Amino acid sequence: MELNSITYSKAKLRRRKFVNALMLSLCVVSALITIIPLIYIFFYTTGAGLSSLNLDFFTELPKPVGEEGGGMANAIVGTLILIGIGSVIGIPIGIMSGIYVAEYSKQLFANIIKFLTDVLTGIPSIIIGIFVYGIIVLPMKKFSALAGGVALGILMIPTITRITEEMFKLVPMSLREASLALGVSRWRTTVSIVLRTALSGIITGILLAIARAAGETAPLLFTAFGNSFWSSSLDEPISSIPVQIFNYAISPYEEWHNKAWAGAFILISLVFVINLIVRIITRQKYENTV
Repeated sequence: MELNSITYSKAKLRRRKFVNALMLSLCVVSALITIIPLIYIFFYTTGAGLSSLNLDFFTELPKPVGEEGGGMANAIVGTLILIGIGSVIGIPIGIMSGIYVAEYSKQLFANIIKFLTDVLTGIPSIIIGIFVYGIIVLPMKKFSALAGGVALGILMIPTITRITEEMFKLVPMSLREASLALGVSRWRTTVSIVLRTALSGIITGILLAIARAAGETAPLLFTAFGNSFWSSSLDEPISSIPVQIFNYAISPYEEWHNKAWAGAFILISLVFVINLIVRIITRQKYENTV
């Protein structure tokens, strides 16, 4: 009887080790399936884009068809302007919405905001572009940088709202209680204690939202539209890297295709740098916590 029990235990142990090895192998394979396409895209885009990068790419305007040289200086500046407008709109609204949802989570209105934020997260970006087209472009009767910035700002709101909410929930309740016990008002506690404690995580969410908005093309086709010349006016069409890449990619000209790869490399590098900053901030926060 005892021998049978030992044999059964050894068989059960072997089975557990086999299942553990099998699941670990499946996890590793799944991770590789996720990482390999990303690595391939990054290195392929880098190889195709670096060959077309030069100083003119960052300082000159696009050249007409048939002329060599030129660059995307207007698109780079336009992207920065659009991200700036979107940040001015999306960051304050997202942070304040996240604070309200976190601090007043038991109220009906807070639950409604949370639900609508989840819905907004899943809405395709082109729908946001059509919406802004209807409320800004049509009344103004022209495309504009303002419309493009508003579209990007709306796309940034749900990401910032949810991350702000989660960061506020991670702040220990004891900090709030200690502040309130000293006679500090609730709003002052939220702003001076809770917000300051959760600030690094909120900055992480802001950078992630900016990284997402920087690569959007569809909403800008209906709002900012594009411009082949220098433009910094908020009520005029403005160029952007994603739209410029799109226009070059669908053209039949090899020179424009090369410029599109160079623009894609710049865009990927921008997103990569932003995500690297996010990782550094997150790591520093973890080390400070430990």
